[in-house]
Amino acid sequence: MNIKKYYRQIIDGVPTAVIVVDKNLNAVFTNSAFRVLFPSGRTKGSLGKITCCTSSDCGGEACRGCPLYEAFDDALCSNKGVTRRIYQKVNPDGLAREISYSLTVTPLGKGKYMGTIDDAYEMEIAKELQTAKSIQQRLLPAGNWAGGKRYSYMYIPCRDIGGDLPDVFTVGSSACGVIADVSGKGISAGMLSAFVKAAYDKTLFSPADAISNLNTKFAALNLDEKNYVTVAAVRIDEESITYSMAGHNVPILLKTGSGITRIMLNSPPVSNWFDNPSYYEDVIPYRKGDILVLLTDGVTECKNSRGEMFGADGAIKTLSVSRTAEEFIKKLENNLKSFCDELNDDITAIAFDL
Repeated sequence: MNIKKYYRQIIDGVPTAVIVVDKNLNAVFTNSAFRVLFPSGRTKGSLGKITCCTSSDCGGEACRGCPLYEAFDDALCSNKGVTRRIYQKVNPDGLAREISYSLTVTPLGKGKYMGTIDDAYEMEIAKELQTAKSIQQRLLPAGNWAGGKRYSYMYIPCRDIGGDLPDVFTVGSSACGVIADVSGKGISAGMLSAFVKAAYDKTLFSPADAISNLNTKFAALNLDEKNYVTVAAVRIDEESITYSMAGHNVPILLKTGSGITRIMLNSPPVSNWFDNPSYYEDVIPYRKGDILVLLTDGVTECKNSRGEMFGADGAIKTLSVSRTAEEFIKKLENNLKSFCDELNDDITAIAFDL
């Protein structure tokens, strides 16, 4: 067997991601582990193309300041080994994301330089998070009509994985809306919101019964007291709205011809805090042309640079100048982005044209 081919097979089989570049900083070899991390479909070419860089004009002047290029360039100029932390924006699967990894560049001689990635596991985690984010996006409502009612919604997670859940569906001939906010943030919150999505019984006609059923299933998880879920649920019939809440302190808003009504209902959250908690529901009338809004506390507790909260009043002011559910959601998103420099909580809202 050709000795060079033999060595290439060995390197191709090692679990560490390896890339070899020439003096022009073009890749001449990548091993299997590298191609798993950066599935560009290329085996040779510029560093940007090989690593799925999001830059559309990769190479030359366009890459000055790029830490990946600089690591190889510094090794080339000094002919010494270089270890750097690389922060890079990549787009390997149609979803742009930022990744970081530790790169060690070693001169091989004859104008060749080898780069090895020492913490590929971190990148695998980043890929898994991106997959989880994609799955969570698919759990969101797919349309804009339910039970003959047009609706619009907004879901902006403050991290890759969010803990809020907006859901809209039909029971019989009635439109139903559920908005849930789970404790915590990040991966654990995302897993709990996925549980709520699966466990909430969409066949139950009564919102209170559905929340009570959800609480029973939650109790079976036997989680500690730090975990809980707040829920607001509505069923929209021909002339009335039946609603129920579980620890959801943010009011449901109903815009009518005479103004905006704030709807509250005291009840415990879905949790293990109480034995056999009771959940209640109430009914309010509406007329054609009204707008119904469900929010999470990410909206009302959104803060500006002075520490002021957007509040329920901010949502009410936005609703007061909105003619449709879709217009309200668009205005609310714009107002929140203007009001708040940085999101510290997931922001979710559902609005129905009645």
